[in-house]
Amino acid sequence: MAKYDKADLERRMHGAVESLKHDLAGLRTGRANAALLDPVTVEVYGSQMPLNQIASISVPEPRMLSVQVWDKANVGPVDKAIRSAGLGLNPIVDGQMLRLPIPEMTQERRKELSKLAGQYAEKARVAVRNVRRDGMDNLKQDENKKEISEDERKRHETEVQKLTDATIAEIDAAATAKEKEILG
Repeated sequence: MAKYDKADLERRMHGAVESLKHDLAGLRTGRANAALLDPVTVEVYGSQMPLNQIASISVPEPRMLSVQVWDKANVGPVDKAIRSAGLGLNPIVDGQMLRLPIPEMTQERRKELSKLAGQYAEKARVAVRNVRRDGMDNLKQDENKKEISEDERKRHETEVQKLTDATIAEIDAAATAKEKEILG
């Protein structure tokens, strides 16, 4: 049974790109974005819960997030969780509603976030290269077991390389777009 599976390689490379896009969505730019609060977990009902499971998040204005907490008893823990999440946001409590004004970013903070976006992209590139290496290793094993010919191996290696190049180009494009968005 041949170990090489192109569909699996594509799936794994696509997973790296999706992971990068998710990570990049969490980076704060100058505009309000509900995904900004995705990493926030709140200590309620005796366990840690994602914020989006105990409140609804909306973007009423370009520089304002609104968090509508469903249970009045959870307003305090939600406020505390947002403040301690390290996002640089200070909620204004108004009954069961929390308003989060998005402060203007300093140039220094923009550069930090841009670097972080670059690090996320590099992590994704490494993941894609690891998938490529696995695919190449599987092809060599298949050839050594005489399951595929040398010509087939070379043809598949070319396919894997093209897939890798395309995926890395997609990663670079996503990272560049995010860096432009951050730097304004």
